[in-house]
Amino acid sequence: MAPQLKPVPLLEAGELRVDRALTVRDACLGWLPFGHVLARLGDPIVRRWMRRCTPYAGEIDDIARALKQPGTWLLHGAYLFGCTALADETADCPRLRRTLDWPFPGLGRLVEIMHRHGDAGEYLNVTWPGFVGVLTAVAPGRFAAAINQAPMRRRMPFYAMLWLDYALNALAGLRARALPPEHLLRQVFDTCRSFDEALFLLETAPVARPVLFTLVGCRPGERLVIERGGAGSRTYRDDTAVANAWQEDRPGWRPRCCGTGTPVDNNRRRRAALAAWAGRDADDEAWVAHPVLNETTRVSVEMSPATGRLVVAGWEPDGSGSAARATAVTRYVSA
Repeated sequence: MAPQLKPVPLLEAGELRVDRALTVRDACLGWLPFGHVLARLGDPIVRRWMRRCTPYAGEIDDIARALKQPGTWLLHGAYLFGCTALADETADCPRLRRTLDWPFPGLGRLVEIMHRHGDAGEYLNVTWPGFVGVLTAVAPGRFAAAINQAPMRRRMPFYAMLWLDYALNALAGLRARALPPEHLLRQVFDTCRSFDEALFLLETAPVARPVLFTLVGCRPGERLVIERGGAGSRTYRDDTAVANAWQEDRPGWRPRCCGTGTPVDNNRRRRAALAAWAGRDADDEAWVAHPVLNETTRVSVEMSPATGRLVVAGWEPDGSGSAARATAVTRYVSA
């Protein structure tokens, strides 16, 4: 008889379970070649950057002191994930569905929900122990939003030099003085009291790295995708299925890839598969299916700010090129 899966835990802001946070650290760094060496080298670099550009650096510093192991700062500077997201509408209100893909085994079973209170009100942040940013969250009665990693700027002409592209793009981010995308999104949830306020900040606030934001509100029509890839922004109100590519092709950029296939084909297939669920309900997470579901999928989330509904599940590799649930499908409805 298979063991019963545990629900995704709901914690109050400020609760840090050190043992789980250390397990997250080990899951990420253990997957990387020489990960612990990289942590010792990378921590001072990321710490200097974040102390310069984000008001949340003090929180990261507190976590690093509590864990007493290198890697906390490095992991807060990581930007390696992929995602597929869809902003659509039910019969009553907008809804946001998303999967988050990360190559680190263990993150699916370690996912948690953090109940936070900002100046603008409360929200539920789908996250991991020891992470201060926001990648996926819902503020009941206000809005819900998620981050997809944007394409990578191509600086080298040959695929064999892809590693250098990764390095140069990372260095470009570390030189920026703007907020990292996940800290900008937290600022939005902390301070914005409405969908319109959130939209304005996500479109205009300086951001350290290219990013794709998906935002939904409480009223019909309040759903869109915001692309930030430089000084300006592009906002899409109709084409609201997004993966890790620009909605319209731009020369000089390489889409991120989750699962199999070339980056361009992979993104097109994931977007098309999730877009096919627009306006359709699904029992038991049926929308989380190949190719949206793949061996790197760690979290699936469905959110509706108008109803306060949040549905979360963690996923881990199943050994056959896909993923299986690592947690129970967990449902929360805020009053």
